[in-house]
Amino acid sequence: MVPTDLPTIVRRCHVCGANRFRASGKFRVNAHHKVLDAWLLLLCTRCGDTVKLTVLERVGVRAVRPQMLAALHGNSPALVSDLLQDPRVLGRNGVALDWRGCWRLDTSGSVGLEQLEVPGVDALEVSVRFGAPVPVRPVSLIAEGCGLSRGEVKRLVVDGKLVSGIRLGGLVRADFAFTVKP
Repeated sequence: MVPTDLPTIVRRCHVCGANRFRASGKFRVNAHHKVLDAWLLLLCTRCGDTVKLTVLERVGVRAVRPQMLAALHGNSPALVSDLLQDPRVLGRNGVALDWRGCWRLDTSGSVGLEQLEVPGVDALEVSVRFGAPVPVRPVSLIAEGCGLSRGEVKRLVVDGKLVSGIRLGGLVRADFAFTVKP
C-alpha cells in the first residue's frame, strides 16, 4: 500500500462550519527572544480560511535541532508529512486525520483467488506492506486487492478460509500477512 496524498485534517472551521482542512505546506515560525513557536498552516477545504496547527510552543531555540529549524524555514514537504503522522502533534491540537482517497494498493502481480484452483496449491499466503502508517481496514484492503466485495471477504473469514494473525475487522497501520485456504 502506497500513500498518494496527504490526508485531510478533521477540525471544525470557525468561519463556515466545514470540518475538513488541508495542509498548505507552509510553516509560520515566531521567535520571541530565546523561545520559538512554530505552526503548520492549514486551509479550510470549503472557504479557504487559514488556521494554525501547533508544532512547537515556547521551545528554547537551542533545544530545536538545526535540521528541524531549517526544514521549518524552508517549508519542507517531508516535514509536513512527518508532522501529520505524529500522534503527539495530532493529540496536542485535538485533530484527527481522514485518509480516504489518499492511498493506492500496489500489487506486484496477480493476487486473484483463482490461484487456489491450481492442482497442488493448498493455500495462498499474501503479505501486505505499508509505505506509510496509513490506517486501513484489512477487509477493505483484501477486497480491493483480490477483486472481491467486502461481504465476500467477511464470509471467507467467517468460514475459516481467510485467516490472519491480526484482527481483520479493525484498523491496521503496519505490515501484516494473511492466508487464503481453498
